[in-house]
Amino acid sequence: MTEITGKIYVAGHRGMVGSAVCRRLASEKNCQVLTATRDSLDLTNQSSVEDFFAQERPDAVIFAAARVGGVLANDTYPVEFLGDNLLMSTFAINAAYAAGVKRFLFLGSTCIYPRDCPQPIQEDALLTGPLEKTNEAYALAKIAGLKLCQFYRRQHGVMFHSAMPTNLYGPGDNYHPQHSHVLPALLRRFHEARQEGLESVTIWGTGTPRREFLYVDDLADALAFLMTQQNPPDWANVGTGVDLSILELAQLVANTVGYQGEIKTDPSKPDGTPVKCSDVSRLNALGWKHKIELAQGLKTTYDHFLNEVESGQMRSV
Repeated sequence: MTEITGKIYVAGHRGMVGSAVCRRLASEKNCQVLTATRDSLDLTNQSSVEDFFAQERPDAVIFAAARVGGVLANDTYPVEFLGDNLLMSTFAINAAYAAGVKRFLFLGSTCIYPRDCPQPIQEDALLTGPLEKTNEAYALAKIAGLKLCQFYRRQHGVMFHSAMPTNLYGPGDNYHPQHSHVLPALLRRFHEARQEGLESVTIWGTGTPRREFLYVDDLADALAFLMTQQNPPDWANVGTGVDLSILELAQLVANTVGYQGEIKTDPSKPDGTPVKCSDVSRLNALGWKHKIELAQGLKTTYDHFLNEVESGQMRSV
């Protein structure tokens, strides 16, 4: 694979994705990783973003910064999920172009595809149908960022492109009991249920929706791979191409943490999109494929979770 060189600004470096990207780029000998904390750079402040890019002038950007959360958080705070994400992506993309950034890799998500598009989801499915209502605000903001990159590339010839990761998990995830994504939420709940000796755990919804999960270090490797491509697609799905039901996921998580009680479902709670599995043939054809299967990744993630709990560093925001 071609070497990654120059000054690379990783936005959102303290998050699960950004920290994984930094770990991956640390193996690149001629790559200087540039980061900025929220205290020093407010990505929702236009002048702050413009000043940062004008002063630092990175060669490339991997934009992993975002306001993220699970179904409840998205449904409860649509103003923040639309507004903050729209501001961050627009300000950063515009400022990067103005500062002469050569390459901008923006992170979308497979959750921004239409709710009922054909499965597995191909990249051409974007904007072909209605969005999932429970995360519509986040999806609209991400679509705007992705399309802005595409339009900059088409209009100005700059290498601004995007990746569309599936559901992610791994070290540094957010384990907030209400606002986190499904896998970390389940991992924490089953861990605490085992500790407390609970006879049963009830999961949201019917348990029938199907989801695909990618270990975050696999995503980081895919992003590094895309950074080396001379003519990457405007956006490419990043995932495993393999899904399972939420109930099957819950059983796998329970086994991983050693919980042996009953798993119940709550059909009164929303399920979200019925099926969401990505077609990864485009990225596979370029030469990249995931390495870490779900069972292995879950075990590693749980080990990190235990270390984070013990050290008082577990994210729960």
